[in-house]
Amino acid sequence: MLYNILLIPQHINSITHSIQDPDWKRALCDFRSYMKLERQLSDNSVDAYLRDVSHLAKYAIPLSVSPTEVTLDHLRGLVAELHDAGVALATQCRIISGLRTFYRMMLIEDAVDANPAELLEMPRSSRHLPDVLTDDEVDAIIATFDLSFPDQARNRVIVEVLYGCGLRVSELCGLHLSDIYADDEFLLVTGKGDKQRWVPINSVALELTLQYIDTIRSHQKIRHGEEDYVFINRLGTHLSRNYVFMFLKAAVEKAGIKKTISPHSLRHSFATELVTNGADLRAVQEMLGHEKISTTEIYTHLSHQYLRDTITTYHPHYRK
Repeated sequence: MLYNILLIPQHINSITHSIQDPDWKRALCDFRSYMKLERQLSDNSVDAYLRDVSHLAKYAIPLSVSPTEVTLDHLRGLVAELHDAGVALATQCRIISGLRTFYRMMLIEDAVDANPAELLEMPRSSRHLPDVLTDDEVDAIIATFDLSFPDQARNRVIVEVLYGCGLRVSELCGLHLSDIYADDEFLLVTGKGDKQRWVPINSVALELTLQYIDTIRSHQKIRHGEEDYVFINRLGTHLSRNYVFMFLKAAVEKAGIKKTISPHSLRHSFATELVTNGADLRAVQEMLGHEKISTTEIYTHLSHQYLRDTITTYHPHYRK
């Protein structure tokens, strides 16, 4: 093996430590070192890859199958077990991707002659999306905020920005004053992988944001290092993702909306409105910060379903 020098690190990773079979333990430790040295991934990313491969180890060990003896049939058996256990399709796909990377390392080390995971098909997804809010439902949520309270007035602005700009909740929480280009009506948003993109902000959301900054935020005592964040809590620090989840959940319940809603639902609602009303898919991809157009194409499927639901509801022959 190429990476034996890190085979037994000072602090044994808890994931590899749970695997007792020596062949699988050695392979996982080699994989850990490979991902750290060759791929230079973060500890969190390495742990995620190890966790994915550990599913295969726990499946193969009772069958007395070593890492070098795994076949395509074994992998298909693992995927079938994951499916039967109710593991989400997205998680299954991620695990398969991790297994392909694992066996690419095994190929590099000449431990195997072929990558058995390369021919393993990804499970087909129904491309299910979270519940989407209508414009009237968003208005109903906004109506629940008592604007005489500073924190609720701020929360109203947050809903307007999430729905009007399609931001991820982490992007909103990390938004800086210096990211607001009011004259141009644009936000400079920092997304996944610290990639930046320009997102238009509509005049209503922009005006409310500037009002919040001038009339509420300007009167808060802000902690050192937090001065450039837009949305500040009572302690003078920027908001957490969990706080946004909690206040939105409470507002949805107060509005009497029965759907399962999260801050991400506002992002989905933003994209759905654009695609349903004929927006260019590439433009939507750019605004959402999707790396691949295939991710954005999810909304075309939703748009088609919207059209079908509309005609089923309103055309008399469909109601028979």
